Amino acid sequence: MIKKIIAVIAISIGLFIFGRNMGLNFNQSVSISIFSLSILGTLFFWSFRLTFAFLGTSVLLMTKTIDVENIIKFSSLEVILFLIGMMVLVGLLKETGFFAWIVSLILRIRNLTASKFLIIISVISALLACAVDEVTSIIFITAAVFEICDYFEVDPTPFLIISVLATNIGSSGTALGNPIGILIAVKSGLTFEDFLIKAFPIMLSCLGAAILILKWWYRKSLVELDKKIKEFGTNDILIKLISVPPEKNLKISLSIFGATLFFIALHHRLEVLWDLKPNTILLILPLISSGLVMAWKWKKARSYIEKDVEWWTLLFFLLLFAQAGTLSYTGATDVFASGLAAIASRSHAILTGIILWIAAIGSSVLDNVVLVAALIPVVQSFHNFNVSLQPLWWALLFGGCLGGNITMVGSTANIVALGILEKEKNIHMTFFRWFWVGLTVGVVTTLIAWAALLIFPIYR
Repeated sequence: MIKKIIAVIAISIGLFIFGRNMGLNFNQSVSISIFSLSILGTLFFWSFRLTFAFLGTSVLLMTKTIDVENIIKFSSLEVILFLIGMMVLVGLLKETGFFAWIVSLILRIRNLTASKFLIIISVISALLACAVDEVTSIIFITAAVFEICDYFEVDPTPFLIISVLATNIGSSGTALGNPIGILIAVKSGLTFEDFLIKAFPIMLSCLGAAILILKWWYRKSLVELDKKIKEFGTNDILIKLISVPPEKNLKISLSIFGATLFFIALHHRLEVLWDLKPNTILLILPLISSGLVMAWKWKKARSYIEKDVEWWTLLFFLLLFAQAGTLSYTGATDVFASGLAAIASRSHAILTGIILWIAAIGSSVLDNVVLVAALIPVVQSFHNFNVSLQPLWWALLFGGCLGGNITMVGSTANIVALGILEKEKNIHMTFFRWFWVGLTVGVVTTLIAWAALLIFPIYR
């Protein structure tokens, strides 16, 4: 522990000295040093990430690297409020049995085969991740996987890995699937429609490729499951249906959530119609819906805010966004962007590839929100070099989401699912058991996204 702390501090100080020697001014060097300290602290001391965020932001203020007004400006409070509203809605869906209903649908499958099971859990995992956050999605998909694998007495590990990989891929399909989606949407001006038209098709292509890879990779597990299905039969599985709360509450909650998604999808058109600033409707809709939920379920309103809103994570995001904004405020990202532009010779193809693979590789070892928060100011700085930013935003999205599949710590969904596996089944995942299949799926899907971004004019 002490050695790690010393190493993190030493690297941070070293980056400050290196920056000064490279010609950066004092504030630019401090902003890089402090942001690096927060990232390294998060990587090596995950439980203390908020500590590093608090202390780092305080140092930035004390050294006059940034002021209070700009800390608030760069903290992306609009994104935080959006996430709070969506977390309340997801809390309602949990309570009224939406996810239990999804699991029960999986358990009702007739004429079940191993291949059909793989395809269904992959598609449902991806589509659920598009509509709600990836962590909530994987928790309930994991319950379904365990239920079926327990019944047929097969190892759930391959099917859990399949679900997680599909979840991470699916989280790139809309602005709602991953916090980086809404962050990129707000910072780039991309609308929910843009995600549906441009990101969703790439996501489906990546999902199809992943399913083919996984069918081959786990062919032995699929053969074993097919044998068990023939031996046990599938009718008795209906006995194990997960209980679903009263249907009336489920219908109301689905109506609220469905209406929210519908108007989010139309937010750009409504903003133009009512002459509102971009993303105004996008950001207030979850607040309106969650306000209605708390009025409907007023006795549980405090519970939604206290238990379903991840305040620890949101506070970390808020301060991390502020620190990333400091890089832009001091001009440090302009220096980095000019260096990348020189390397790429302002070639869109090369620059898109650089951003995509930096995001993918970085997300394999570091939380993708942390990485994307660092790269957003860099992408914005390319505007000063007359570079089209749209392909870079898509590269950042797909790199951040797809790269999370490469290692077992590359995504929050990975960590949550493996924690459940260890707790419920006492099965410990080894690094390389995950790595080889994750690397294969991660690289192939990232290549598909890269090819799409380069080939189709719609992404330029």
